[in-house]
Amino acid sequence: MATAKAMAMQRAIGIDVGGSSIKAGLVDTDTGSLQQPEVRCDLPQPSTPDNVLAAIGQLAGSLGAAPACGIALPAVVQHGVTRTASNIDRSWLGFDARSAARKLLGGEAAVLNDADAAGLAEMRLGAGRGSQGCVLMLTLGTGIGTALFIDGTLLPNTELGHLQLPGVVVEGERYAAARTRTVEQLDWPSWAARLNRYIAEMERLLWPDLVILGGAVAEHFELYRGALHTRAELRRAHFCGQAGLIGAALAAVEGRN
Repeated sequence: MATAKAMAMQRAIGIDVGGSSIKAGLVDTDTGSLQQPEVRCDLPQPSTPDNVLAAIGQLAGSLGAAPACGIALPAVVQHGVTRTASNIDRSWLGFDARSAARKLLGGEAAVLNDADAAGLAEMRLGAGRGSQGCVLMLTLGTGIGTALFIDGTLLPNTELGHLQLPGVVVEGERYAAARTRTVEQLDWPSWAARLNRYIAEMERLLWPDLVILGGAVAEHFELYRGALHTRAELRRAHFCGQAGLIGAALAAVEGRN
């Protein structure tokens, strides 16, 4: 029979800070399933570290005790320190998020890039499980997050959503993100044509064997799948919009930072 400690270590809190909201869940890290419905709140404005951490503390507190917590941020994170600030306040630049999270939560905490967290969830337990070679995970939301894996090993903080596409005035994520489809009221085929241009540039530079499309828009995959044309194998993310918080929980139990 499993000990209480072993059973406890199968659970971790995962938190995903996005451009408009914060989502949190208590995750079974063996399966990636949520042990109770996720909780969420709007991203505080201004989205300073103090305001966001206060919201994280409230969400985590509502989920009960867990041995570890992972936080996915829309930022480059090196050794727990945030080096960029995409869709959050610029006061995150140079902020020691890991130390602040550990102080806030009173225990082990991991902090990582949000797309990297989503990629971990899909590679460990989802659409990329068992895949070798070059795998590119794209999270389509307020922007475009990227996670790149070589034979299952993550190359962190790739931030390829900011790449400039040939012949396009704005950077890739402002051209083809899911939010752009909503704001510009694009139909699915028109948006898919933009996404094709973005993926084609990724294929030209990286030659991935597999591309995984994630974010909440992945739930509507069948509405635009037929309009996408890639050299690489294309798969919908298994965890869709919950991949970030699930991957954050996995990062916490794996001791990543």
